[in-house]
Amino acid sequence: MNGPGRVGLVVGLLLLGACNTIDRLSEVGKPPPLGPIENPTESPNYRPVTIPMPPPEEPRSAGANSLWREGARGFFRDQRARRVGDLLTVSVTVDDEATLSNESSRSRDNEDNLGIPNFFGLQSKLDKIFPNAVDPSALVSASSDMINQGRGNVRRQETIDFNIAATIVQVLPNGNMVINGKQEIRVNFEVREIVVAGIVRPEDITPGNSISQEKIAELRVAYGGRGQITDVQQPRYGAQVLDIILPY
Repeated sequence: MNGPGRVGLVVGLLLLGACNTIDRLSEVGKPPPLGPIENPTESPNYRPVTIPMPPPEEPRSAGANSLWREGARGFFRDQRARRVGDLLTVSVTVDDEATLSNESSRSRDNEDNLGIPNFFGLQSKLDKIFPNAVDPSALVSASSDMINQGRGNVRRQETIDFNIAATIVQVLPNGNMVINGKQEIRVNFEVREIVVAGIVRPEDITPGNSISQEKIAELRVAYGGRGQITDVQQPRYGAQVLDIILPY
């Protein structure tokens, strides 16, 4: 970049910073303004939602002089989730605490002696094979001493309590339903993500259209986050690779 181009870039940055400073000074003593109500479909990040949906139901009319609808299983319609695309509330409450302590000690002491006092009279010729005189009765003497001690302590405490809406994504042949729910909460530059999935029975859904985690088979719960704070808490890729490769 030539000299005039650099000067223009610096001047532009200074003007941009000055405008930002003026705007901030004009808002001193005033509450942050709220954004206007906008059409969400006009947002550049808008994407239409596509989820599994049941086939449309044909309207059922009541018979003449009757409030009973033909083909209905009850007088009042059941508001509990029962079809693909319906929603239900999943209540997850986990209060887990575990303390483990393990200690081991191992010791081994070996001593081996090998000698050939008599070997067809050839033991007397050992001094000709070896440079110094040897004792045939004590040719080899070996000993080893090993002590190994280990100690480990684990203390874990986890508390999770939240409610999340899940969608029925599949109805199995036996009537059980597969659910899947996901929730994202963004605060500043950190996103908290909650994911829940599993299989539920229609009988376990309460009249309030909710179900607790102990009644969900194949339950999968993920609670984590991503963003600047999470990145700082994670070791760098180089440290992770070295931790895997290095044997010590």
